[in-house]
Amino acid sequence: MAISPPRPGAGRVTHEVTNQVPPLAPSNLFTTNAPLVEALAREGGSWGHDRVAGMGERWGSEQALEWAVQANDNPPVLRTHDRYGHRIDEVEFHPAWHELMRLSSESGVHALPWTSEQPGAHVVRTAVSLLGGQVEAGHGCPMTMTFAAVPALRVQPELAAEWEPLLTAASYDPRLVPAHEKGSAKCGMSMTEKQGGSDVRANTTTATPLGAGGPGEEYVLRGHKWFTSAPMCDLFLVLAQTEEGVGCFAVPRILPDGSRNPFFLQRLKDKLGNHSNASSEVEFDGTWGRLVGEPGRGVRTIIEMVGHTRLDCTIGSAAGMRMAVAQAVHHARHRAAFGRTLADQPLMQNVLADLALESEASTALAMRLARAYDEGDTALKRLGTAVAKYHVCKRFPGVAFEALECLGGNGYVEESGMPRIYREAPLNSVWEGSGNVNALDVLRTLAKEPGAFDVFFAELDAATGADARYDAFVGTLKGTFADPASLEVRARRVVEDMAVAWQAGLLLRSAPHPVSDAFCAARLGGDRGLNYGTLPATADLAAITDRALPA
Repeated sequence: MAISPPRPGAGRVTHEVTNQVPPLAPSNLFTTNAPLVEALAREGGSWGHDRVAGMGERWGSEQALEWAVQANDNPPVLRTHDRYGHRIDEVEFHPAWHELMRLSSESGVHALPWTSEQPGAHVVRTAVSLLGGQVEAGHGCPMTMTFAAVPALRVQPELAAEWEPLLTAASYDPRLVPAHEKGSAKCGMSMTEKQGGSDVRANTTTATPLGAGGPGEEYVLRGHKWFTSAPMCDLFLVLAQTEEGVGCFAVPRILPDGSRNPFFLQRLKDKLGNHSNASSEVEFDGTWGRLVGEPGRGVRTIIEMVGHTRLDCTIGSAAGMRMAVAQAVHHARHRAAFGRTLADQPLMQNVLADLALESEASTALAMRLARAYDEGDTALKRLGTAVAKYHVCKRFPGVAFEALECLGGNGYVEESGMPRIYREAPLNSVWEGSGNVNALDVLRTLAKEPGAFDVFFAELDAATGADARYDAFVGTLKGTFADPASLEVRARRVVEDMAVAWQAGLLLRSAPHPVSDAFCAARLGGDRGLNYGTLPATADLAAITDRALPA
């Protein structure tokens, strides 16, 4: 008896889609983040609640997430010449990049502390930054540098008067035309050179005065910069050697007469991640700029910019952690294995809770640090920024990896978004001073900043008496400074302990008991292993995870 072959497509049950996780978007990235909502109110930003909530909805939209994918799938392209052979030195971006830049500009992350008279503007601005940073990190580079350039430019009042209204405008125009025609501007930074890296005093780029020289005066720059971030910005702060030493210069892309400043783009860096953002090498040859501050004091001038960019490194890493953890929790709640969802499996609950602890502690630290900027607490600003930047940025890669693994093989696939988070994770620890640079900056600040030690430990002492493990840890931490001769070789461990103690103190003072108790047990009491997912069995895992993302 002949058997008829099956008709094509008949009974193809293999193509039924089951047990797949629905998209997390659209969601409000602010209102679904209880630790951030509470921190905004706690640190003095209550007046910005509606503003942040509105941005949370916009950044959590399907459209914003799609822009992020497109901007990274279509990285910037260098155009050194036009079709006729004229030198143009432009970088071409995908339209999605410009949409991201426009959305961030409208949110005020580049300007809010400089344009608002409300107390707590840094706190509100940090909360908004923690939203956009979850969606797309690359475009945050020019936004951060524009924000950070303002306090440096204020060293030279006439330059600040010219540029600050443009840099703080709540609009975005990508054209390479005079900034006054656009009514807005973005600022970049050009410090490091191939022979020096972090040692900017070894720079060889020269600045020759066109006249007598001095603050605010005109100079001509010549040299090669190894890293110039966001080369399509309108203005750059550049370090170059004067006769008196390193100076800081304001270098525009467009000259006052409307012609283009010599700004020769040599190549774009092929980076591990951060693919949407252009990082370049630049040659200056007869490039016009004006001195910001005193000649020979350029490092001191630009350090204000560096400090604010380090703040944003901390914020960016906390934002990345938050997105990674939210995706892991969401996946685990909707993916079933062995007869129940992943989120119902006790060991997965431990992993998710441990990751949620790290994310909440980092968010709390970033928001508290922002309040120090609002309050003008110089000692805590300088010391706390280096402490937080060192630790939070170091923790991000581990969180990104573990969160990716929560999605299994799906997490290793680009469509999940987790590989992009993972590639982005090491960046903030490298930029604006590596881990060693920041750890040593902590020691320098403690040695040179009057009262920095007392200010920091007064912050920790505010939580004493709430947990015996915390009290013991802080006591031991104070004792580590008794041997100053060995501090440098121990700097990483000392700064790590300072950061963990600060996070624990913040959680003890503000978070629910299950959160602070588990954090103290695992991070201070040693009741954990080397990897995430090793919290003690007594921890209230569900309570911790539910704060990370509402069920």
